[in-house]
Amino acid sequence: MMVPVLDTERLRLREWREADLPAFVAFYADASTGRFLTAPTNPGEAWRRIALHVGHWSLRGYGAWALEEKASGQWIGYCGLWSPHGWPEPELMWGLAPAARGRGYATEAAHRARDFAYGQLGWTTAISCIVPDNIASQRVARRLGASLERSIELNGRPHGIYRHPEPSRSESTDV
Repeated sequence: MMVPVLDTERLRLREWREADLPAFVAFYADASTGRFLTAPTNPGEAWRRIALHVGHWSLRGYGAWALEEKASGQWIGYCGLWSPHGWPEPELMWGLAPAARGRGYATEAAHRARDFAYGQLGWTTAISCIVPDNIASQRVARRLGASLERSIELNGRPHGIYRHPEPSRSESTDV
């Protein structure tokens, strides 16, 4: 499966590479990341998590991209489309390395990924599953025009389901 490369002004959304592993391990080692995501506990588990993202592309024809900052060429996070077996609905998700947070990268990448889902895959809606105390991700969802629809339990934790606007309404959303 060829993963399409998407560009934004500052980011490249690209396929995962084994060279992303050290930055991905550091991302999960950060205490603020662990508050919101179930983290791999060692490099072997992180490698398998990368393989999970690669496999999602193969099985579904879409998935999460690795985010590369164009200016530095560095891996700074991930963003993409997620719908593993048993998931409530197709999701738009993101995660950024600590040094990349607070710069608008998540909104920029998620907007581009959502445009791909709506324009290339024909999705008519998407959700983002966000734990209640992840205020930064809630802000990203709202900047994308998503609103809290309901709460569910997912992977043993409460999550808010943020519903993204339909394709015709999302095109006018400020980034």
